[in-house]
Amino acid sequence: MEHCINEKVKNIQISGIRKFFNLVSGTKDMISLTIGQPDFPTPEHVKTAGMKAIENNYTTYTHNAGYIELRTAVANYVHKKYALTYSPESEVIVTVGASQAIDIALRTILSPGDEVILPGPVYPGYEPIIHMCGAHLTTIDTRDSEFKLTADKIRPALSEKTKAIILPYPSNPTGVGLSEEELKAIADLIRGKDIFIIADEIYSELTYDRPHISIASFLREQTIVLNGLSKSHAMTGWRIGFLFAPENIAKHMLKVHQYNVSCASSVAQMAALEAVEAGIDDALPMRDQYKQRRDYVYERLSSLNFEVVKPDGAFYFFIKIPSHIEETSFDFCYKLATEQKVAVVPGSAFSEYGEDYFRLSYACSMEQLQKGLDRIEAFMKTQNR
Repeated sequence: MEHCINEKVKNIQISGIRKFFNLVSGTKDMISLTIGQPDFPTPEHVKTAGMKAIENNYTTYTHNAGYIELRTAVANYVHKKYALTYSPESEVIVTVGASQAIDIALRTILSPGDEVILPGPVYPGYEPIIHMCGAHLTTIDTRDSEFKLTADKIRPALSEKTKAIILPYPSNPTGVGLSEEELKAIADLIRGKDIFIIADEIYSELTYDRPHISIASFLREQTIVLNGLSKSHAMTGWRIGFLFAPENIAKHMLKVHQYNVSCASSVAQMAALEAVEAGIDDALPMRDQYKQRRDYVYERLSSLNFEVVKPDGAFYFFIKIPSHIEETSFDFCYKLATEQKVAVVPGSAFSEYGEDYFRLSYACSMEQLQKGLDRIEAFMKTQNR
């Protein structure tokens, strides 16, 4: 019966990140610098809140958009953190992770034939949804602008079919962010056009050299903001995300959300309430440790003469494979994994513009990073002969 499957679904490829992770997982003594998952546990007080929610029978359906107490707390959270103002009653939706927020945002706004502008290289989670909506991608090469999708790069790519621009900053896989001036320039370019900005800000609490700024500060009426607790509070498995948008947009996304999942987990929502209230600054000690790791990795990579843009957010490095190595990024990474037992992600997992690169995640212990980089150093010595 496979021939009866939706062709758009059949053409979707398994994420290159997961594909490579699955390929090397289970290998004895493998150091994995692949998955973007915090190595910290969920804060104890948040776990306790989740357990209490079960004990107190918070185990039924909630409002489709989430508990109003949580939506109010989340609105207060983003107001305090990023000076954004949203109505808890009509402009905030609690989603099943930021991934579901991406899904309902794109499915709400896209029609067949629409075009979506993305930076390349880019996280692979957007493309399949865009294709399933019958829309098309315009992926802009950002390799010559330190991986930044700027107004100057967007301008020539705009067309009458452009429906949305995705700004995933701080970026997976590159770790770079956009400055206030760069965001303002994009806002000025798009203001008044029938184009949405989808600002995926899941790494907003993990910025190291400057505070995070949302483009919604400058273009609220056209911006859909996606965020969540997976990265900031080490809550990947709790599956809690947030979607913020003006009421006239949010009310339509809520319909898609309702028929998609009904509501996010009631137990996880109560844990999230604790996270954004009592744990509003839980990310800070984790961020400090990530910054130390970033600085260490950058020093090691520089000493090995890798070409790399120093990230100012998230927990990734996107590293150029030396030009004298005439292998695909997949073959390079597979060889590194088999010969030195250290796993990184081939850049080809992040669009055609990721080829000739690899992604290294430093969401792991300093000990693991030291061992992994020692092995990468040994491997590169064999490649430089």
